[in-house]
Amino acid sequence: MTTQTSTLAPVAERAAPPATLTLPTAGGLTWRAATREDAPTWLALRNLIARADAEPYVETLEEIEEIFEGAWRDMAADSLLGFDADGALVAWAQVERPPGDVTEVRTYCWGGVHPDRRGEGIGRELLAWETGRARQLLAASGKDVPARIAVFAEDNAPASKHRLYERAGFGVRRYYSDLARPLTGPDATPVPDVELPGSLRLVPWSKDLDEATRLAHNDAFRDHWGSQPQTRGQWAQRAGFAPEWSFLVVDEAPDVDALLASPDTDPDTAAALRAGEPLVVGYELAARYTEDFAVRGYSFGYTDILGARRAYRGRKVALAALAAGMRAFAADGMERAALDVDTANPSGAHGLYASLGYVKTSGSRMFSIEL
Repeated sequence: MTTQTSTLAPVAERAAPPATLTLPTAGGLTWRAATREDAPTWLALRNLIARADAEPYVETLEEIEEIFEGAWRDMAADSLLGFDADGALVAWAQVERPPGDVTEVRTYCWGGVHPDRRGEGIGRELLAWETGRARQLLAASGKDVPARIAVFAEDNAPASKHRLYERAGFGVRRYYSDLARPLTGPDATPVPDVELPGSLRLVPWSKDLDEATRLAHNDAFRDHWGSQPQTRGQWAQRAGFAPEWSFLVVDEAPDVDALLASPDTDPDTAAALRAGEPLVVGYELAARYTEDFAVRGYSFGYTDILGARRAYRGRKVALAALAAGMRAFAADGMERAALDVDTANPSGAHGLYASLGYVKTSGSRMFSIEL
């Protein structure tokens, strides 16, 4: 990804962070930061909102608790819970700046209001708090590169949610599609048999190859819009991960000299090659979201991330890993295989998925303020 930063003002200037944050006053709620002990109550509110808004998923306690494990997060400053006079949780917010950003610095805002308390202005004031905190995080990053404040919404979210973002200065920047394909029944197309050439080998995911997989992911997604390198800490956060459904492609005899001579080989990969570390060139990392089966009306295995190193594209490494994942889903009795994709993915993923029988089941969009 290439960015032009020479004409940009310092990020601290562009972000225009507020000196202090104003807590919402709408609704007469009492506000404080979230703690790990709040996880069950927080989860209940988030899933109540998800059901009310017909979102195609629910969250798990593991996912909420994982938020508190990221060393780069300061939940005392980056989260907010709002309680009514009876102590019931009514609203929540969280803001995050990923630690691995290099060519652009991003912040993400999440939040929600109990359906029975909407229309009181709580959401508008809560979003203003989130945006102010996001500006503070961007300014504190010291990274004088393009900056972004982002929020997400389902395509079929209440129109009031989309309007809330737009009135706060957010514009739709990206669209995403959730895809699924049957694994059984008359509509299920055959999972392709993929023969890998030369020294490429398909192997099950294993812990000793996980760091090599992280490096492969950072390389594979370097030219994807909005993607930035993942640190080890970020990579370790993988709630729902299903290792038994995850597969890698390894080059057992890479041309190390050619890779080291290539300007496309990133420094971390170069260091791993010089150290004789294994080279993962493609991967399919899957997750098991059992709680979502009832929401969707079918069981499924989910491909969370799929990719191929840029130097290995066109050699079917991603297809081989994906096909292995689909077979593992089917062997465990899953009715469908599912994944999500950026509609403007530069690697041609949409065409690949369509050829394998994946069709769109739902969609979402990212709104952002670009700085």
